[in-house]
Amino acid sequence: MSHSHEHGPRNYGLAFGLGVVLNLVYIAVETGYGFWANSLALLADAGHNLTDVLGLLMAWAGYAMARIPPTERHTYGWRGSTILAALFNGLILLAAVGAITWEAIRRFSEPAEPGGLTIVVVAAIGVVINTATALLFLKGREGDLNIRGAFLHMAADAGVSLGVVIAGLGIRWTGWNWIDPTTSLIIAAVIFSSTWGLLRESVNLAVQAVPSGIDPSAIRDYLSSLAGVEDVHDLHIWAMSTTEVALTAHLVKPDPVGDDELLTRVADELHDRFGIEHTTLQLERRRAESCRQAAPGSL
Repeated sequence: MSHSHEHGPRNYGLAFGLGVVLNLVYIAVETGYGFWANSLALLADAGHNLTDVLGLLMAWAGYAMARIPPTERHTYGWRGSTILAALFNGLILLAAVGAITWEAIRRFSEPAEPGGLTIVVVAAIGVVINTATALLFLKGREGDLNIRGAFLHMAADAGVSLGVVIAGLGIRWTGWNWIDPTTSLIIAAVIFSSTWGLLRESVNLAVQAVPSGIDPSAIRDYLSSLAGVEDVHDLHIWAMSTTEVALTAHLVKPDPVGDDELLTRVADELHDRFGIEHTTLQLERRRAESCRQAAPGSL
């Protein structure tokens, strides 16, 4: 039997910390201007941004918990917390899309008063801060679903703030109040298109489906093609976290010659070709008819 694993995801602790600080500063600025300009809209948006900071903290917590070493009770550590964080962030973003859409539809029949120049300026500051925060997670969003959730959260906030700027200036120049809800609907559609993929993939990982980007058929074909291997069964591929994939399989190999070399080589190739960080292979001399996991139709 062989077990191999690789570690070493990029450290995003500083990025999370900086992102939280930047957004808390913006919330303080927005709240201050809200009281100064007696703007309920700014105060309400400050409250909305506070919930977004909580989403960022959730992603940070998942990231930090995933780095806790395994224990006798938690033999995989807390790696799965990143999957939960991505799932919750996806749900929060989906709820935000619903709220934006509901408010936009309401404003078609009950247009809001055009925001003053102060609101536009503060929203422009929000565009800069949220964009800068999103850029902290730009590179890692492709390889880590939890990081993607943080990126989408900040990108969505930047989009909402940009919408406020566009709508505010557009209404001031043209007097067309419909610009506000129309811009909101467009932004909601963009956020939804990105969030749906995050939500779908995080749900798949939560129920231990094969992560996207990994072809289980190709892995089965590779294992079946190994010299001396007559059968492959009990093949399972799942995500231990948003960055680590595990695999277990039973290989029927009657001839014991070269077992150790085979196991080492296969673990390395599964990592290099398919991105499998944790591999556990069990060699069998013949197929066990009573193998509980080798049910018909199973991987």
